[in-house]
Amino acid sequence: MMETLEKKTVNTDFEVRSLDGDAASNSPDERGFSKLKYALAGIGFGIVLVKAEVISWFRIQEMFRFESFHMYGVIGSAVVMGIISVLIIKATKARAITGEPITFAPKPYSKGLIIGGAMFGMGWAITGACPGPLYAQIGAGYPVIIATLLSAIAGTWVYGLIREHLPH
Repeated sequence: MMETLEKKTVNTDFEVRSLDGDAASNSPDERGFSKLKYALAGIGFGIVLVKAEVISWFRIQEMFRFESFHMYGVIGSAVVMGIISVLIIKATKARAITGEPITFAPKPYSKGLIIGGAMFGMGWAITGACPGPLYAQIGAGYPVIIATLLSAIAGTWVYGLIREHLPH
């Protein structure tokens, strides 16, 4: 006799993941060349980042020195688009491609957000890179960014080790 397993989810800070695996990711159309669409989307996004000069160390330094509006315009546009997108999702009660309702859970405030945000900003100002465009910077021919990528990975690993001991 076969038992049907209920799909259980765990809510982390960043995503909701299935504990028993996602059946959709094992479907035939999610194997092999069908994942090419994700690679193409990533390459396209990287090209946009390069052409918009948002991966430029010079542009990032201009932003942190308050010498140019370029990056503030890009970031501000992204924030406005995010707000509009969330409002549309809430107003239309949109569902994910899997049919599940899209929900937005409130996040509690903690002092760690200020400390983490300050650390992130300092790292961004020092390296001229934030996690999003790291791969685009490497792909654009800035191999020194590999050190930044490895540092980001190491920082994420250390955070995972000490997370339970940090103030909430």
